[in-house]
Amino acid sequence: MEDRVERLETSERGKTGAPAGANPVRREIDKGKLVFIFGTVGPSLLLFVLFVIIPVFYMFYTSLLRWDRIGEPQFQWFENYRVLFRSDGFWVAFRNTVFLIFFVTIFTIGFALFFAAVLSKGKTKGKTFFRVVFYIPNILSIVVISAIFSAILSPSYGVVKEIANLFNVRYTGWLGNPDTVMWCIVAAMVWQAVGYYMVMYIAGMDSVPDHLYEAADLEGCSHFRQFFVITLPLTWEVIRTTLTFFIISTINMSFLFVDAMTQGEMNSHVLLSFMYEYFGSQYGYAMAIGTVVFVFAYAVSLIIQALTRREVVEY
Repeated sequence: MEDRVERLETSERGKTGAPAGANPVRREIDKGKLVFIFGTVGPSLLLFVLFVIIPVFYMFYTSLLRWDRIGEPQFQWFENYRVLFRSDGFWVAFRNTVFLIFFVTIFTIGFALFFAAVLSKGKTKGKTFFRVVFYIPNILSIVVISAIFSAILSPSYGVVKEIANLFNVRYTGWLGNPDTVMWCIVAAMVWQAVGYYMVMYIAGMDSVPDHLYEAADLEGCSHFRQFFVITLPLTWEVIRTTLTFFIISTINMSFLFVDAMTQGEMNSHVLLSFMYEYFGSQYGYAMAIGTVVFVFAYAVSLIIQALTRREVVEY
């Protein structure tokens, strides 16, 4: 029997010129898979390198220069970073950015989860109407939203001014007060974002099987407790993903709100608006700020991913 197997293997090698067991058809299939993989992943990888990796390295390189984009750039190593970290304006902008990340995230995610829980299950009347109403602010321009809140908070003709007059309270304008200006920006950013994340959480909650809630009702579990033992664990991956996305988005959106509502007055600069101040005159210094923002955003996303990691609950 062994001699017969050896003769078959020798015959196979003689016909194909390849070791026994090597299948030309299989090799063609493997090559086809490689071509398919490179054909699909290659263009995306190329675009990622061209529009993400190279610009990031170029930003870091430019941050080492003394350059106003007009004269000849001068290489000065980490001088821009030394000046940056000694700047009071930078630390004010950094503090404001952290303030917005913390409070805007808490209020937005909290309200979005609350409204999603109310509108996703149960017999709430007009659920579709409320979903549309809550989502409308997300489709408005940041400039429009900023104009709405600026008008509401105006010390001359705003709604808050009129309400204060009804109660004989003196109102001088919250946007013009360094102690309250950041809270006004928080309110505008939360109002703009709640509807979008509410819709995402509703989609996640609607995928939870109804029989789990029915079993919980039979066990006498309250709706409040059902939210924490059923809804929250089964939609945690959606919440975790949107949380990271929202924090990075807050860093970007804060620049637009600050620029439209306060132009950085009353110590309301955030990191990106602070960078924009130097973009035309001190380009290397501005790129140093941009590098710090990039590292900060990446570090925050890693921390959030680590803190929110947990075992996936399946059903």
